[in-house]
Amino acid sequence: MRPRSSPYRPVLTHPVLRRVLPGIAISALGDGMSLVAVSWLALQLAPAGQRGPWVAAAVAAYSLPSALGGAVLGRYLRHRSGAQLAGWNAILRASALAAIVLLFAAGALPPALYIGLLAVSSLLAAWGSAGRYTLIAEILPPEHHLAANGALGTLAEAAAIAGPPLAGLLIGWTNAAVVLAIDAASFAVLALTYRLVPTTPAAAPAGRTPVRFGRAQLALLALSFVFFLLFGPFYVALPLHVADDLHASATLLGLYYTVFGIGAAAGGLATAYLRRLPVWPVVLAFGVAVLPLGLGAPPALSLPAFALAGLCWAPYMPIVMAVFQRTTPPDRLSAVLAAFGSITVIAVPVGTAVGGPLVTAVGPERTLLVSAASLILLGGVAALADQAAKRATRPISSATQTAPSGPTASPCGSEPGVGSG
Repeated sequence: MRPRSSPYRPVLTHPVLRRVLPGIAISALGDGMSLVAVSWLALQLAPAGQRGPWVAAAVAAYSLPSALGGAVLGRYLRHRSGAQLAGWNAILRASALAAIVLLFAAGALPPALYIGLLAVSSLLAAWGSAGRYTLIAEILPPEHHLAANGALGTLAEAAAIAGPPLAGLLIGWTNAAVVLAIDAASFAVLALTYRLVPTTPAAAPAGRTPVRFGRAQLALLALSFVFFLLFGPFYVALPLHVADDLHASATLLGLYYTVFGIGAAAGGLATAYLRRLPVWPVVLAFGVAVLPLGLGAPPALSLPAFALAGLCWAPYMPIVMAVFQRTTPPDRLSAVLAAFGSITVIAVPVGTAVGGPLVTAVGPERTLLVSAASLILLGGVAALADQAAKRATRPISSATQTAPSGPTASPCGSEPGVGSG
């Protein structure tokens, strides 16, 4: 009896993905490095005494404008193929980052211009992400979507492990602008790889039909927004927990992020084997995994728990994207995914903003406890909603089986409940 082949084999051997995945890997590493470089260059450019606001503005500018681009550019981009959307985002990122590097080298980069160019660079980010997942839906059958989504997630998580420490070393030897130059070059490589993909423009939807989510998709959108929102306070509370509650150095904070990234990389690899897993167990398990931090567990216990949290975190987006890929008509997929990204991209920054006053009011450890308990509650609510939706669809399924003929239900409307994967 032949051993079962890996679910990643059809993904890694596909002629189109063989060309694209190396470029995605290179770009992911560059973007992992930019996590450090964007804020560090803001520190260099900011006037004395104003570094905090400028760093916050730089970090926000590198992500939040994607929500605006996803919302206002739909009429121009929604009929484009996945490779075109992802390629155009890569070109814009490369061009804007290269402009930052050149202006910095010329000594003509004031902080406001730096923030503006970062904002320009992120304008198509929601469409670039939508393009990657749309490309997968265009070239692979549905049974391989989850494995391909997991491969993309694994590359991103691996980059999050390797990129920041590599950026730190390079900044120590040179400066942050050099790291952004490398990131710009990585996006240029990615843009070239998408040019190698044979593209067939997607059929344009009739008229100017607004983006509509199916009932189950709306539930997933709401679940995702709240999930990311509740994780936002961790970015404020965890550093303060390490410094104030544990009386430890930044080395321990970096170790928390490292073990989380290692767990997430492992979770990304495991994603392809979770084809029947709903989303709600992922949310519930993530909340349980981060609970030790809120309970004041020592690092010997909380570090392995945070690694487990990374393991649980990684499958979330691949499972959600697989549902959207399966339940959205091809001519609307990129627009729906861009709208999804535009809405969810603001969740973590909002959660982070809420985390500041919450930490001030109750302290970092209790903030972590509130977030963890809320995530567990969210997973429980999602589980109940999923079971209720499945019970509601059983009579419909029976009626469909006994009917002699007739039109099938819309894929968007027939998806059973929150968390079906």
